[in-house]
Amino acid sequence: MSNGPTPMKQMALDIGLASVPSFSNFIPAGNEAALEHLQLWTGNPLRSPVPTFLWGESGSGKTHLLRASREALREQGSRVGWMDASTLDPGDFDDQWDAILLDDCHLYTAAQQAAAFNWFVNAQNPAHGPSRWVLAAATCPPADLRLREDLRTRLGWGHVFQLQALGEAERRSVLRRAADERGVFLGDEVMDYMLSRFSRDLSSLMDLLDQLDAYALRTQRAITIPLIKSMLENE
Repeated sequence: MSNGPTPMKQMALDIGLASVPSFSNFIPAGNEAALEHLQLWTGNPLRSPVPTFLWGESGSGKTHLLRASREALREQGSRVGWMDASTLDPGDFDDQWDAILLDDCHLYTAAQQAAAFNWFVNAQNPAHGPSRWVLAAATCPPADLRLREDLRTRLGWGHVFQLQALGEAERRSVLRRAADERGVFLGDEVMDYMLSRFSRDLSSLMDLLDQLDAYALRTQRAITIPLIKSMLENE
């Protein structure tokens, strides 16, 4: 039997460690073009309304980039519409929105697909004001989405970026470098444990490292597997 954290404990850890996703805490390795595109689009009030679509496997950073885009737009005072698979009642398009963000498109129910289509059409052809930007994401390219045809074709109409998930060697390298920058020593066993037991998402690993560093300083102990287990039990 595994001595690792239970799913509930791991879920609690992932939620507890979640920092606000931003462009600055996104590790772009292999995804520089998509990151630069989103920074330019969110940073320019006169952005082109041509839609953008991100796709890639789980853990490649799609949701991080959508949330980072939402935060960047909000910081400028923009209002945005947001829908993901957990949005049970999407509601109608709001004419006050400056952009709409659609995450988890591959998981949308019939009702969510209908709402997403309505939002998309109203964003691109609003009753008042200029066209709005649409940013969407899924685990597969638009052509492979099992969605209603009118929504599927619209999602793939503009800029499409495939996101690459970091391989284990890359994540290990980034984690090692981040630990070195903090003056923290991570032994190989600890690295193995962190990479195999916790989220593949690199920002979650960075948050885990921050929390481990703080816990180790507070308890005056080196970062070891027992220390990680102790932190999970106590925090």
